[in-house]
Amino acid sequence: MQMAAIAINGIAVKAPKTFSAAIQDIDGATSRDAHGNMHRDRITVKRKLAIAWGPLSNAESAQILQATSAQFFSVSYPDPMTGGQRTGTFYAGDRTAPTYSWNEKFKDIMWSGLSFDLIEK
Repeated sequence: MQMAAIAINGIAVKAPKTFSAAIQDIDGATSRDAHGNMHRDRITVKRKLAIAWGPLSNAESAQILQATSAQFFSVSYPDPMTGGQRTGTFYAGDRTAPTYSWNEKFKDIMWSGLSFDLIEK
């Protein structure tokens, strides 16, 4: 059984149109000495995931937005540093969901471009 590319709280979501993983060093105190040499106090390494989807149905959009509505949640995703799936605890930045199609005949709305950043706790 193949693992989902992205799962939020254990639930696989539709594959995104774009996905970018940033690997961020979180520093405490960083300074230079009298010789100009840098001294870093790296505390940890965290991830920031930038994700955007193509066309989504109402149900698909709702599933993703509801899964990311908690203060913190688990996310499994392909990680470029580990070379495999990684699971971490994240929170969502501002979520934007522009409409793609508003079909009056069927009263269906399609969404395209749902996007947000997931920032590791």
